[in-house]
Amino acid sequence: MPEANGMILSKEEENDNEVRREDQDAINEFGRLNARLDEVKRQVDALKKTLEKIDDASTELMMGDGDNVMLRLGGAMFEATEEEATEYCEAEVERQQEILDKLSEEEAGVFLG
Repeated sequence: MPEANGMILSKEEENDNEVRREDQDAINEFGRLNARLDEVKRQVDALKKTLEKIDDASTELMMGDGDNVMLRLGGAMFEATEEEATEYCEAEVERQQEILDKLSEEEAGVFLG
């Protein structure tokens, strides 16, 4: 049982507390923001891993000898030149980085808001 000033509360005293509407609204808002923050953090982590994979692929392309490579888009594989694959990687890095920047702004907004 919870204690109040070193004394054990009776059942009646324990359940006699009411939460003001503004307090409940603040609690609900905190819960929503906290859930969104967790979601944003998971998305940021996933995007960072994706950017790392694209960077690894770009490095492999730079070390290539000019042959055609297989480029995976979704569930399909396409044959592409190293130049086409490199261009795709660069464009994908830009796209993913834009998303990451927006999520980072949103994450900062949750802390400031």
